[in-house]
Amino acid sequence: MIPSSMPVFKRLDLAFDRGEGAYLFGTDGRRYLDFGSGIAVTMLGHCHPHLVKALESQARKLWHVSNLVRIPEQERLADRLVKSSFADTVFFANSGAEAIEAGIKVVRKYHDATGHPERYRILCTNGAFHGRTLATIAAGGQEKHTKGFGPLVDGFDHVSFNNLNELRAAITEKTGAILVEPVHGEGGIRPATKEYMEGLRKVADEYGLLLFFDEVQTGAGRTGALFAHQKYGVKPDLVATAKGFGGGFPLGALLATEKAAVGMTYGSHGSTFGGNPLAMAVGNAVLDVLESDGFMANVDRMAKITQDKLNAIVRKHPSVFEELRGMGLMLGLKCKVPNDQMSEKLLANGLVTVGAGDNVVRLAPPLIIDESHVEEAAAIIDKTAASWNGHG
Repeated sequence: MIPSSMPVFKRLDLAFDRGEGAYLFGTDGRRYLDFGSGIAVTMLGHCHPHLVKALESQARKLWHVSNLVRIPEQERLADRLVKSSFADTVFFANSGAEAIEAGIKVVRKYHDATGHPERYRILCTNGAFHGRTLATIAAGGQEKHTKGFGPLVDGFDHVSFNNLNELRAAITEKTGAILVEPVHGEGGIRPATKEYMEGLRKVADEYGLLLFFDEVQTGAGRTGALFAHQKYGVKPDLVATAKGFGGGFPLGALLATEKAAVGMTYGSHGSTFGGNPLAMAVGNAVLDVLESDGFMANVDRMAKITQDKLNAIVRKHPSVFEELRGMGLMLGLKCKVPNDQMSEKLLANGLVTVGAGDNVVRLAPPLIIDESHVEEAAAIIDKTAASWNGHG
């Protein structure tokens, strides 16, 4: 008999009933250090007081009105994101997949509005992950996500990540945009090289393409800047983001230049819940913290400390770990043992992590961690690696 909750998740036999800062407290009575952040979502930890206050205050005033009227907190958050980024305009949604979908529509509408409706195809990279809708699984192109969901949505071509020559060779008269994650998340925590990111902008300009970055995981300070592309010094035309910008509340956004959004006029897109008062109150509260004095500098500092500790552990246990990958506090331990078993052992020892492709254990701690949290996590990883017996 099928369970009442559709069985599309492989859930652990573990539940949490509360969280505080970098810790989760299980119904089993144990405390866990959370270096998974709900898949890079709880960027400011659990129950951050500023977020709690903002949500509670808004919940007592107004929950929902729809986008048929003005939403002042939405306008404020859009203004702030524009001021802090490359963008001229923002569309709010509820998730990363919705933000990517909005970007796909913007690409097609842009070329239609500028006289080239035939330029609807988007170049994507092998190993990417862009969401679970029909269009976004086609953009990701991974068989494990697309199998059984054919015929696939048309309009996506795939090339190797970090390979400009292959990208350039794949451009046709129907190509309209390039869609890339600055750091492959689900695909194994693989950062783009600086040369690749800079080359993407040059190729896009040369061929009249829109440059579209998927920053669903890398946005909201995860890499030590509001957006990862800022670390590379590359300006895109479109950015989709979500996850951390809501701090745990469903919130997605598509940021765009005025040029890219030229076709997005009344009726071209919409959302019932996107940008609602609750989400916008939380989004503004998250941005308050991310933009506070010294916050990003501390993320950079903690990232270096964390990377140094983890690199030392990799060197200490060469039969267990191959390398540390990543950028900022978006990190991955490439394992020589099964990553799912490693994650299970780490959890048993009190550390929450998340698996990723290419046999990687993903580490995405909340950005509010201090050195004591890093020391605690490193000790658990070291202990787990030292006791590894190869049989899980």
